[in-house]
Parts: sequence; structure tokens; C-alpha cells
Amino acid sequence: MLRYLTAGESHGQGLVVIVEGLPAGLTVTVEAIQAELARRRLGYGRGPRMRFEQDQLTLIGGVRHGRTLGSPVAIEIANTEWPKWEQEMSPAAGATEKPLTKPRPGHADLPGMQKYGFSDARDVLERASARETAARVAAGAVAKALLAELGIQVVSHIVQMGPVAAKSPRRPRPEDLAAVDASQVRCFDPEAEDAMVAEIKAAAKVGDSLGGVAEVIAYGVPVGLGSHVHWDRKLDGLLAQAMLSIQAVKGVEIGDGFDVASRRGSEAHDPISWDAATGTYQRESNWSGGIEGGITNGEPVVARVAMKPLATLNRPVLKTVDVETKEETVSFKERTDVTAVPAMGVVAETMMALVLANEAVRKFGGDSVAEIVRNRDAYLASLA
Repeated sequence: MLRYLTAGESHGQGLVVIVEGLPAGLTVTVEAIQAELARRRLGYGRGPRMRFEQDQLTLIGGVRHGRTLGSPVAIEIANTEWPKWEQEMSPAAGATEKPLTKPRPGHADLPGMQKYGFSDARDVLERASARETAARVAAGAVAKALLAELGIQVVSHIVQMGPVAAKSPRRPRPEDLAAVDASQVRCFDPEAEDAMVAEIKAAAKVGDSLGGVAEVIAYGVPVGLGSHVHWDRKLDGLLAQAMLSIQAVKGVEIGDGFDVASRRGSEAHDPISWDAATGTYQRESNWSGGIEGGITNGEPVVARVAMKPLATLNRPVLKTVDVETKEETVSFKERTDVTAVPAMGVVAETMMALVLANEAVRKFGGDSVAEIVRNRDAYLASLA
């Protein structure tokens, strides 16, 4: 199995991720991972911290001469702003700073403080921060490299920003990803892009924040990833859990899930046909998002991911209670963005890639990339 573990706080010395289960012989470079991390900082509406928090990345272990060894891959992402936070976030005993006692509604602050018995919201928010997703994106860059060896590519685009939704039904393909990333809001619909930017400007003007929806598509996914036999092996369930683990994400839809719920059965399922030329079964539509019964069916895997507006506002107006005095007040402010939806799309790509890579390793097995590819080829040949 492919698994990963992240550690570190938003303003700590850095983030660390360990990825275990990668086959030997996979090309992994600092440059390729940094390119993915740079994509995470994209998007109109991001705050100035995106200019400050550069990602200084070091491969600690598991890679030699640009290729994986089959041992765990360890990646460190240093915090270039650590000198400013060394006292505030010092691991040394006895270090004290003024506590944050006005928790933000919609954030992990108060429930985390109650759960762990903290009196300072910073003990919660530093780990709950979306900065942690930088470590996930680093792990996802490695997962994407493995998927590429199997002919699988994952892309994302923004289909809604606040109330503004893209109207074009076109979905970007892998060759369109550069064009998507060139968009100010990573939207593949130029007309919607302008309206989305205007909506962000309007929210910024009054110190508010915006949520939105990203669509993630995986191309080249073979039939047979996932399983119908156990609840925790169903691929759509695994994807939903992974997407919902992203900070501020509150909704996930596989394929046209919510739309098909309003249709009759005769109009809700993807007709099957036989292509004699290729010797394969085909779906005439893809309302199921490439997954039937928890198993991929050979169509592109599609998920939509809904992110709520960020809980930290540039104009603090959210009512809260000071945990020390119990007096009514407004929540405190940390550095924040007007929206992080474009970046969330990149993180959602990461989560889909990690899930698919794990299922590919489970399905095809092998200790080296060459062995996994060979096993994949034999499996596909058996289908024909």
C-alpha cells in the first residue's frame, strides 16, 4: 500500500512528509515537486503570504540520483519565515506568548481547544491551517509521477467562485492544464473567469471571503481500481474521504451525483456499448464519474469539491466569545486570503492522485516501476 504522513505547523520550522510504499525506479526530483508546490500558490485573491512563504524543499531520504529506492521517501519543506516566529513557536519549555482567546467561528479553534484542553487557539490553528497541504502536494507530486508511468493524468479547474458558476460544459484535458493554470482563478471558461475575478474584488473591498467549487478529472484510469466487496475499499468512498479531509472543504460530488438524484432511473445511468474495433466496452455518457459500484469503469474519474469561505476575514465581524472572560466579542484575525479556491483545486488533484496511486499499487503490485507497468500491461491484455 501507498501511505503518507505529514508533520509540522503553519509557522513552525517547516513541514515534513514521509511517503511509504513507492516502487523503486521512479523518477523524483526537487524541481518537479517544487513545480507542483508553485501551482498551489496560484490564484487571484491570495494574500501576500504567498510571496513570503516560499517552499524550500529538501529530499531527505528514499531517493538516490533522481530515482526512488523502494524505501520511504522523506521530504522537508522549510519555512523561510521561521526567524519571525521562532519565539512564538519555540518547542522549548517555558516559552510564553500572549494567548489567542477569541476563537473563529467555522474554524477548528474552539472545538480543538475544548477537545485537548488548550487555553490558546494557536495550539490548534497552527496544525489546522491549510499550510499543511503543502506537504500533501509534495506527496502528491510523487504520486502523480507514479500515475504517469501508468498513463494516468489528473487535472483540475474551478467551476464556481462564490455565486458565479462556469457555464461552458468543456472539461480541460491534460494538455490544457497550462492554460488552466494561466487563468487568474484557474478557470477553463474565459467568460466566467472575468466574472469570478470581479466577485473576488467585490468581496475583498468589504473585507469578506469567498468559497467555491473545483472539478478534478483523472484521465487514463483503467477498469478495476477500487472494489465492491467492502465499504472501505469502494473508490468513490475513498475519494470522498480524501477530498473532505482538505481544510474548509464541506462537500464532494462524484460525477453528476447531485444532478442525477433528481432524475428518473431511465435517465440517470450510463448506457453500455461494445466497440468491436478496439474490443472494449464503452460508456455513452459519464454521469457516474467513472466509478460504478465502487470500481472504476474505464471512463475519466470526475469529482467536484466544494470549499466554504475562509473563516478568517480581513474585516473581523464574526461574533464569538472570549474563552477567558466569556464576554461577547469578534474573532481574532490571522493573515488570510479572500479566497483559496484556485489553490484548493491543486490540493484536490493531489488527494485524487494519492488515492488512485494507492489503488494502482494495490491492484498491480510490484517492487519496481518496471514490474508494476508489466503487471498493468498483462491485466489490460487479459481484458481484451
